[in-house]
Amino acid sequence: MTDASDQWKQWHERRTETVSAPYGPLALTGTYWLEDHPGGRIPAIPGIWTADGDAVVLTAAGTDGLTVDGRPLAGEVRLGADTGPVEGARVALGERRLVVLVREGIWGIRDYDPASAARRAFRGIVATAHDPRWSVPGRFTPYEKSRTVRVPNADGRERGLGLAGELAFTLDGRELTLQVAQDRDGGLWAVFADATSGNGSFRFRFLYPGAPDAEGRTTVDFNRAVLPPCAFADHFVCPFPPPGNTLDLAIAAGERLLRD
Repeated sequence: MTDASDQWKQWHERRTETVSAPYGPLALTGTYWLEDHPGGRIPAIPGIWTADGDAVVLTAAGTDGLTVDGRPLAGEVRLGADTGPVEGARVALGERRLVVLVREGIWGIRDYDPASAARRAFRGIVATAHDPRWSVPGRFTPYEKSRTVRVPNADGRERGLGLAGELAFTLDGRELTLQVAQDRDGGLWAVFADATSGNGSFRFRFLYPGAPDAEGRTTVDFNRAVLPPCAFADHFVCPFPPPGNTLDLAIAAGERLLRD
């Protein structure tokens, strides 16, 4: 128990460092969908940004101050989606990083600024200390065929959420299930709400159980439930819980809220 508690404390410290890093979620100051800016002009970002099939075309003058791959841009460049760390994004404006993304065929630009107001105001994450009763065995059962359900997102739009199977577990004497996605490394991901959501916890949270073994066994540890990125910045498009993932149980564990 002591080891688990110590490991949780280290995990919580790493989480705090990660979200408050120069290009962590607190640094996001805007997400701009190019379809909303047909002229290619994005507020507070120089250059002209236009979607062109499988890429974004950025046109800029040398005086705009934009750099691509560390070199000043004067002219035109085609950009694919940035899939690595934010600090590695190809386009920069001083210390800011301009991340190219695509969602369901819609291209967008995210503006990360280490000097953001949210990052300066950050005081930490309210999280409940480790309690072993919130960590239980689980069993993952994959669907015969992966499913996509349409769910509202934090930005008010509806998008598809891919689901790979069902995670079953017993908590507080109750048999429960969550619909989960599965990452390329085999790890699971759940978007869930519970009886504390909006009443002592953020309106929904994320959970990342480890990759199941050959028999589908894994650990469901709500001590490591985390706030979604949209808890740190309004400009993320986090999906809301899919049907069946709102648990009729108060899970007073893990990350709960941002500290005032």
